Amino acid sequence: MENEPGNWDTLDVRPKAKGVDIRQELLKFYEDKYSANLMHLVVYSKESLDKIQCLVEDKFQEIRNSDRSRFQFPGQPCTSEHLQLQILVRAVPIKQGHKLRIVWPITPSILHYKEGPCRYLGHLIGHEGEGSLFYVLKKLGWATGLFAGEGVWTSEFSFFNVVIDLTDAGQDRMQDIVGLLFKYIQLLQQSGVCKWIFDELSAVCETGFHYQDKISPIDYVVNISSNMQIYPPKDWLVGSLLPLDFNPAIIQKILNELSPENVRIFWESKKFEGLTDKVEPWYGTAYSIEKVSSSTIQAWMSSAPNENLHLPAPNVFIPKDLSIKNAQEEVKFPVLLRKSSYSKLWYKPDTVFSTPKAYVKIDFNCPHAGNSPETEVLADLFAQLLVDYLNEYAYYARVAGLLYGISHTDSGFEVTLVGYNHKLKILLETIIDKIVKFEVKPDRFSVIKEMVIKDYQNFKFQQPYQQAMYYCSLILKDQTRSWVERLDVLPHLNVEDLTKFAPMMLSQAFLECYIAGNIEREEAETMVQHVEDVFFKGPNPICRPLFPSQFLTNRVVKLERGMNYCYSKEGLNPSDENSALVHYIQVHQDDFILNVKLQLFALVAKQPAFHELRSVEQLGYITVLMQRNDSGICGVQFIIQSTVKGPAHIDSRVEAFLKMFESKLYEMTNDEFKSNVNALIDMKLEKHKNLREESRFYWREITDGTLKFDRREAEVAALKKLTQQELIEFFNENVKVGATRKKTLSVQVHGNQHLAEYHSQKSEAVKPNTIQIDDIFSFRRSQPLYGSFRGGIGHVKL
Repeated sequence: MENEPGNWDTLDVRPKAKGVDIRQELLKFYEDKYSANLMHLVVYSKESLDKIQCLVEDKFQEIRNSDRSRFQFPGQPCTSEHLQLQILVRAVPIKQGHKLRIVWPITPSILHYKEGPCRYLGHLIGHEGEGSLFYVLKKLGWATGLFAGEGVWTSEFSFFNVVIDLTDAGQDRMQDIVGLLFKYIQLLQQSGVCKWIFDELSAVCETGFHYQDKISPIDYVVNISSNMQIYPPKDWLVGSLLPLDFNPAIIQKILNELSPENVRIFWESKKFEGLTDKVEPWYGTAYSIEKVSSSTIQAWMSSAPNENLHLPAPNVFIPKDLSIKNAQEEVKFPVLLRKSSYSKLWYKPDTVFSTPKAYVKIDFNCPHAGNSPETEVLADLFAQLLVDYLNEYAYYARVAGLLYGISHTDSGFEVTLVGYNHKLKILLETIIDKIVKFEVKPDRFSVIKEMVIKDYQNFKFQQPYQQAMYYCSLILKDQTRSWVERLDVLPHLNVEDLTKFAPMMLSQAFLECYIAGNIEREEAETMVQHVEDVFFKGPNPICRPLFPSQFLTNRVVKLERGMNYCYSKEGLNPSDENSALVHYIQVHQDDFILNVKLQLFALVAKQPAFHELRSVEQLGYITVLMQRNDSGICGVQFIIQSTVKGPAHIDSRVEAFLKMFESKLYEMTNDEFKSNVNALIDMKLEKHKNLREESRFYWREITDGTLKFDRREAEVAALKKLTQQELIEFFNENVKVGATRKKTLSVQVHGNQHLAEYHSQKSEAVKPNTIQIDDIFSFRRSQPLYGSFRGGIGHVKL
């Protein structure tokens, strides 16, 4: 089945060649299918049911009911002819990396959603614990990721996918990897369908459903209205989330379909460049097709290494204690519960969500982690190796709804845990133990290093607007380094370098901790005390506290008033036609009154900017006006990506829009102004939907150093006092074209359609009050910086 995109060729040229009037076809489709009896409406509101009913009747009663029958698209994308012979497709991707997709057409599991056959099989084939397929492939150094589960599906057809991210070594062992996959499927056949595994999975799903986080209302109503198309009314809210009916025959039926006779293998790698004989018409992907018999796959199974594949163990991380702990006091904002020369602990008990979940964040601020490109890369390798070492153990926690992450930061690394609180302390103590006893395993170092190199190499395939945003951050944020520098040093780093670096990095640290949710204050203090004891106490502590001069700061370049700065760059991907612009206007350092003026301008200007620059002028599909906040330094930015015009032209159109918008601002009526103010107040008063969202909000205040936990309430109070004249004066001083206080940075990335503009810019005379940035780091060194909230006096309410 060929998936054709909607474009000029498919929607105009081809239909005309066949004598088809595409507009008439659309109208015919509308007449045949547009009927109220085929539609499902979900309204999610705080209003009473009577009021909602009146609203629905008023807004939707005019939709006609033609009593149409539900339309279906019967048929199979893979006919019996397609499946007579198994195939191996080799394809050349754009990015670095190797991927193996093994696909089977199966009976759609939606027909058996209460039995959950694909959830059961995906759980086992995609497991990452000891004895799993991924565990074995990882141990052999052949894979860095594996997913298993149902992919594209309808009620008529479906596919079960196993997707494996390969290492360079794994790329050379494709046959053994496919053989091991079928060996694991064979193991599942021999083991039979296990009731204890189904019951465990069902229990995890049931707990997950009952304690699911609230999501945004717009996403929720889309999910439920989609469910109404598929499930009977009693399952509209549940969908396929609760596989409760154990039926081994149905699971066995799908398992039998995962056979060598049905398989289709898709193999992606840059190594296939020049070795393919076909080109896909829409994206120009080079590929080739080879027939593979089931006997060949049987031979791959026979020659695959003999590894100890086995089913997972019972999951010790499944929570048993789901009780809600009473907060000893009503705490509206985080409190500084504990402070020492080693750490700070911010604590926020759950008084809102009433779920048995917690959120823990520990930021290891290590001065030795950011001294050079080498130390930054080594800190990144350290964090990724920790995750690698913990994977087969912590995967059980992930399955049970307790997630964790260890990520590299500009100043070290941070550990995050979020999920059910019952077993959280056990996982945290295991992670801390792994950090303290860290050692470099040469085989895993090689795999992770290879993966990180590919990640850096793939940066050049980011979209141009992402590249422009990256350059903007590099210009503005002091002490940040280029990905090019990190890529330059990475190939030369070895096991010995990381072995020496890890204890050096950990020899000095300060821990910024945030603990929130269903955890009592004594338990939170005990957790942090344990971490302190492990790192800083005992006869031979591995870590010392920081000196006052070593505390982390966030410094941002302070652009000069009345100046325009411009940085131009060729796009990193020579074959990308898109150009991009980030037009950034820097305004002020965090201040409630100035914040709301800036936010209100952005709200009022957002829709007109989209309408003018995208809908009317059609400059580009990606056209965004949004606020920007760099560690408390606030501004607005226009982000536009285009194939039709170069970034310099787009930049001039942004300024033309601002001149046009000026009159709209002056002409705004008092009622329109109040309506916009009230809309912004409503946005600010919207409650956090779940613990993770709340914690991210407060953690941002902590990492920025602003510590304004009452930000939303204070900004609402400032908004209520704001006048229209004050907004106009703010615009005239900070945003208006030609304003004496205005500070603008234009970052321009040129695609291959606009290189002539890029080269001509180089020879043009620089306009008045404009600074052309040629070297980011020379520019940054020459500029004044804003003071840092972080590491400074701070603003805190205790």
